[in-house]
Amino acid sequence: MSIAATLESSVQVASLHWPRGYSSAVGAAAIKKAGRDDLALLYIPEGAVAAAIFTRNIFAAAPIELSRRHLKISRGHASALLLNSGCANAATGPRGLANAQECVDIVALALGCAVESVLVNSTGVIGVQLPMERIAPEIPHVVQRLAVATPLEVTERDPEALEPFARAIMTTDTTPKMSSRTIVCHGRTIRVSGVAKGAGMIRPDMATMISVIATDAAVDAPTLDRILRHAADASFHRISIDGDTSTNDSVFAFANGAAGMCDETLLAQAFREVACDLARRIVCDGEGFERSLRVRVCGAATRADALQVAQTVAMSLLVRTAITGGDPNWGRIIAAAGRAGVPFHANDLQLRVGDILIFADGEPVVADKAAVRAAFNGHHVEIAISLRRASDAHGDSATESYDASLTSDEFLSCGLTTEYVRINADYTT
Repeated sequence: MSIAATLESSVQVASLHWPRGYSSAVGAAAIKKAGRDDLALLYIPEGAVAAAIFTRNIFAAAPIELSRRHLKISRGHASALLLNSGCANAATGPRGLANAQECVDIVALALGCAVESVLVNSTGVIGVQLPMERIAPEIPHVVQRLAVATPLEVTERDPEALEPFARAIMTTDTTPKMSSRTIVCHGRTIRVSGVAKGAGMIRPDMATMISVIATDAAVDAPTLDRILRHAADASFHRISIDGDTSTNDSVFAFANGAAGMCDETLLAQAFREVACDLARRIVCDGEGFERSLRVRVCGAATRADALQVAQTVAMSLLVRTAITGGDPNWGRIIAAAGRAGVPFHANDLQLRVGDILIFADGEPVVADKAAVRAAFNGHHVEIAISLRRASDAHGDSATESYDASLTSDEFLSCGLTTEYVRINADYTT
């Protein structure tokens, strides 16, 4: 068995619960709607190494500013994360920052941990102040609901333990997004679990969502940061629903060391699988979702070029509306590829939808029309674009060392529907 196969077999899909030494609880503060959970607290009593990637939007929300500061002061360590839905606490000025600080202070006091070890973020409507008169008294109740799984526990907790946390951070999401993997390393079982929210304002550069990925592996801060960034690049930076980036984008990672050391390659694979699973779930729950769109490009001069073409096609409004209608208007696809700013020869491009070759050698390929239409009407539409002739890639000694993985990439999106327009036309009303 190859090394790659051994590594792959060592990471397995797991039941949906937090790793050892983590606990979560939720609460309802009527931030946007009464009667629904809208506060979520993750607690790591022994503390954890922490890393995060935040939005680069100029209007980064107050909790983003505070969490950045705390990670810097603590040098990458944390004991708790508080999230709320219903209000983004973005573009809220000094009062918004003070409110975020008050939330952190209350959590730290209730848990008996350092203020700098508490991270925070929010999601929801921009430009609205947090209703602190309802949030402040609810946070201690949330803390009281925590049920800590200590590192000494060997039995699995409730397999749905991730779900209350995932539901509490939903906004226009219709389903909670969760994923978990286990790793067998040196005879020990290590877990990587993640949750995410996001259904609108989704595009690359942190993908406009909030995600939390936790592990009980022992890892230092620089390594965790590197693993997280590689995982995000392969997942959250490869999706779009509407091309918009939010003020609150973030992905948090924690490693508390309860399960001991782990091979970095295995841990990175588990993080990547969890992140890719969460990213796919975000796209497939996009506002007004009807069908997803995956664009795979190969044969570019560089992987960056392949990503540029894939992203241009997947984010094209004309392509996405055609996908929504199940319309086999493939001309929009090659037109988008042609305007991506990546040089290639038009006669070299080959286009497939599903397994059907539609365009090659600069002209349409005769194909079964019913089969083509069916390929455009599937729940998941797969578009494959090659920018390099097969003979160029494999046909002579000068290119025998050609590595397709270095010149290929993909991007995931979805159709653009009238329901998406309806949801966002009435978002605050």
